[in-house]
Amino acid sequence: MKMSPKYNPYENMLSVVSNAADILGYVPSDYEAIKYPERELKVAVPVRMDDGSVRVFEGFRVQHSTSRGPAKGGIRYHQNVDLDEVKALAAWMTFKCAVVNIPYGGGKGGIICDPTKLSESELRSLTRRFTAMIAPIIGPDQDIPAPDVGTNANVMGWIMDTYSMLKGHCVPGVVTGKPIALGGALGRNEATGRGVMITTLNILKAHAFSPENSTVAIQGMGNVGSVSAKLLYEQGLKVAAVSDVSGALYDPDGLDIPSILEYLSQKRGNLLEGYDAGNAKWITNAELLELPVDVLIPAALENQINASNADKIQAKIIVEAANGPTTIDADKILDKRGIVIVPDILSNAGGVVVSYFEWVQNIQSISWSEEHVNEQLKDIMDQAFQSVWDIAKDKDVSLRTGAYLIAVKRVVDAKNMRGIWP
Repeated sequence: MKMSPKYNPYENMLSVVSNAADILGYVPSDYEAIKYPERELKVAVPVRMDDGSVRVFEGFRVQHSTSRGPAKGGIRYHQNVDLDEVKALAAWMTFKCAVVNIPYGGGKGGIICDPTKLSESELRSLTRRFTAMIAPIIGPDQDIPAPDVGTNANVMGWIMDTYSMLKGHCVPGVVTGKPIALGGALGRNEATGRGVMITTLNILKAHAFSPENSTVAIQGMGNVGSVSAKLLYEQGLKVAAVSDVSGALYDPDGLDIPSILEYLSQKRGNLLEGYDAGNAKWITNAELLELPVDVLIPAALENQINASNADKIQAKIIVEAANGPTTIDADKILDKRGIVIVPDILSNAGGVVVSYFEWVQNIQSISWSEEHVNEQLKDIMDQAFQSVWDIAKDKDVSLRTGAYLIAVKRVVDAKNMRGIWP
């Protein structure tokens, strides 16, 4: 289903940025430049399908900002991708990198397609041709793609190989999230979910909740949701509900997460609807969002929490694992109701942090252990959380506004120090 104009994600992003800029005392000319992406590329990608026919797919690559370093952001394969979504995701990456203080700007890419309906050879052809068409604007010093919804390490490997063939030599640093054998970072696959887990524990601690006595519901069992479920379960939280596109499972006494994950991993395409749920109750994704749990983790797509359901949310804390899961209208409703929201640009930044580690290893031709990666990730996520928590308390604003106060200031300061060329 296409996004309603009311919930245009790019407009939502601009509203949050303007609010933070006002609090920081900026005049419009101070931050006018960051309201617009630096570069937008739209491409038509022809692919010869397995049956011999030719299909043309529409693709995008948007670079929002390179003031603090190369653009960084994933490539999404999804049937509902559109330019406004990609622009918003690119901007969120700018601020996400800024809030955790790594030297990147923001970028994002996408292709309008349903990857589940394409064969491996069709996906590979699509990826290689798309890479060739965006190759002039990507590179380890320009713009570094990564996996996102509908893409994975294999897709990143194809991008790296295609780009390397075009350059005439191996360029592992052009993408992150690659297979380990091609220069990927140990711990990268779990990084976003691990960051969500670290942030969830931090917010529980800040509100004096013990993990062992806390319940959590997770919408979405893709990479981020499933890893978050696994790690939070291991930390002692009661994972009461999980969901995917086929529906949701709910057990107030806690689900058997290892068993669910084992089933889902047995075969590509396995969905929750085929799992023997035992005593668990089948509910809808919409019902999952309204469960009486301590923590709600939306780990699916944008705008899942909006004006139509915000007054029904019963969770005490929302930790945004997806990008933009809460609309501006819903944010205001939840804030008035005293529901704490840990914003996406903080809570799901673990992926880009470890992507940064991967890039550093690639360009320096060194290798880190998984233990070292995880330790460094925890340090950065803990520091970022504490900075956001402290400024939110000091300014008496929400955690989202606190995160944007930090991020917008870093981006605007960098832009203004560099000046406008020529």
